[in-house]
Amino acid sequence: MITIADILNQWQSVGVFNYLLPMLLIFALVFGILTSIQIFGKNKMVSVVISIAIALMSLQWNYFGDFLSQFTPRLAIGLSVMLGLFILVGLFVPDNERRYWGWGLGAIGVAAFIIALTKSFEYLSWGGMSYSEEYVGWVIGGIFFLGLIIAVGASGSGSGGGSGGGGSTTPTYGPWRN
Repeated sequence: MITIADILNQWQSVGVFNYLLPMLLIFALVFGILTSIQIFGKNKMVSVVISIAIALMSLQWNYFGDFLSQFTPRLAIGLSVMLGLFILVGLFVPDNERRYWGWGLGAIGVAAFIIALTKSFEYLSWGGMSYSEEYVGWVIGGIFFLGLIIAVGASGSGSGGGSGGGGSTTPTYGPWRN
């Protein structure tokens, strides 16, 4: 009997995870960017050729494949933690207080992304720099400080006494809808 592990090991041995999937990801990102900015007008074939060329060139020394093999599992762990937090907030936090929890969960998500990114860079030792825990703390602290500044600025912007445009700033989608 063939198991899923056998199939995944076969795919790994032929290079699906090291070459094919990273190439498809780069192709999709470059093609999406080129078609959205329409630098070549409506001619998508030029965008396809450029996207294929960049995707193939990105695999030349496998930096991108090495990065994805380190970053993706770390990001998946962060996303799993975020999913658990979303479930707990959805179960135990009243609807009228979820907006504030959304800001906090967003900050935790950004912190998880930065930790996954810096740990991947540290493992790969890119740029000859050491990305130690002290730098991660400073970066996360700076992001929280920047978020605090943005939150204070955004909370004061809706306090003007003008007529029109008033109303709730609570999103009307996802678990935060009223």
